[in-house]
Amino acid sequence: MSVGEEVRAEQGKPQQSLGTAAARNLATTTKSAPQMQEISSRWLLRTLPWVDVQGGTYRVNRRLTYAVGDGRVTFVKTGDRVEVIPAELGELPALRSYEDEQVLGELAQRCRQREYAPGEVIASFGSQTDEVHLLAHGRVEKIGTGPYGDDQVLGVLADGAYFGDQALLDGESIWEYTARADTTCTVLTLSRADFEQVAERADSLRAHLRSLLSIPAQQTNRYGEKSVDLAAGHAGEADIPHTFVDYDAQPREYELSIAQTVLRIHTRVADLYNQPMNQTEQQLRLTVEALKERQEHELVNNREFGLLHNCEYDQRLQPHDGVPSPDDLDELLSRRRGTKMLLAHPRTISAIGRELNKRGLVPETIDIAGNRIPTWRGVPIYPCNKIPVTEARTSSIIALRLGEQEQGVIGLRQSGIPDEIEPSLSVRFMGINEQAIIKYLVTAYYSAAVLVPDALGVLENVEIGRWR
Repeated sequence: MSVGEEVRAEQGKPQQSLGTAAARNLATTTKSAPQMQEISSRWLLRTLPWVDVQGGTYRVNRRLTYAVGDGRVTFVKTGDRVEVIPAELGELPALRSYEDEQVLGELAQRCRQREYAPGEVIASFGSQTDEVHLLAHGRVEKIGTGPYGDDQVLGVLADGAYFGDQALLDGESIWEYTARADTTCTVLTLSRADFEQVAERADSLRAHLRSLLSIPAQQTNRYGEKSVDLAAGHAGEADIPHTFVDYDAQPREYELSIAQTVLRIHTRVADLYNQPMNQTEQQLRLTVEALKERQEHELVNNREFGLLHNCEYDQRLQPHDGVPSPDDLDELLSRRRGTKMLLAHPRTISAIGRELNKRGLVPETIDIAGNRIPTWRGVPIYPCNKIPVTEARTSSIIALRLGEQEQGVIGLRQSGIPDEIEPSLSVRFMGINEQAIIKYLVTAYYSAAVLVPDALGVLENVEIGRWR
């Protein structure tokens, strides 16, 4: 008898016992709690030292700093044409705090777009600096001369950087290094001649430049802070200098940010379907998990207080060869004392592992809360999927020094808020509406503060898609 004939014979027989489909109606099914894929390890939230903020605002007092205009320049691209946003020219030291939009617009129009092939020299050491270059796209190496006459890479510049800005203020300056395109580069160039032509017709720009040149040079330390006058190594009755430590008159203040949602549950569900699991508790649990995911995303990406947007320009590094090599990680760590953690996207950590494998290196791992975390030079590299990965398959690696005592990065929150279920996180009952729907307001208050600039560093534009 064939298989088909056996099946038809069985179907023709009368049912002799209770079927499984009917039996399930009387059985208690073993089930899991509701699951969600969005939950991640959230190492940043778990590791960041949290400081309670009373009054919703945290003020970071620092020594008085005389800062020059260092920052990133932003561009807009239309087809093959790239233009600098006029207001972004205010990032140049010579135009810092200058706000005449009409004049800035004219300067932006005079910027000439140029394309450079890999290996092509953009500016040569020792030549006169008569142009400022705005790097719209690509990677540029700064090449200097070593003590024995060989070439040395002094640094790497990438999208948004500028160089040669001293040409706008000093017509006699020369290039102290050679700028060479490491990749295909798109550069906007503003010549000193064009800048002077605009200044001749713009009274406001001439007045701004005169004010810059009339400011006396301030005695500062290498961090730009006002120096404390000291005497050392003297003998006899030498005059001891008088001094004081000046403070920043306008310190930065961080206000607590907020993430909120209103959770709605029908009373019928809450009343009748609460066994064996409480529906309200499960709904709140999953909502809180999603809120914490958003909280960590904001701590990384928020433009006001997020780590990626609050790193100082001189603490932003570029990988020398594009990939996250051990040399780049060493340079990132060397920029600050006491780095406590590195944050990277899981795909970036995989790229780091590939580069270590190429060199025959095996990173050490440490056990943290039952998880094996890779380290570099003893600093754990925590995965964080909130760090963006661009379409060009580049990402960033964040280095942090932590804690108030170490002048590091801290998280901000306010404990003791009404209906708090965790520090700075509350669930408030909002009543029942006419459709018999219960509403709960779920709220989290948080922010992050960088106490001194070198507490935070970022290795940018890390290529994670290169496999050779």
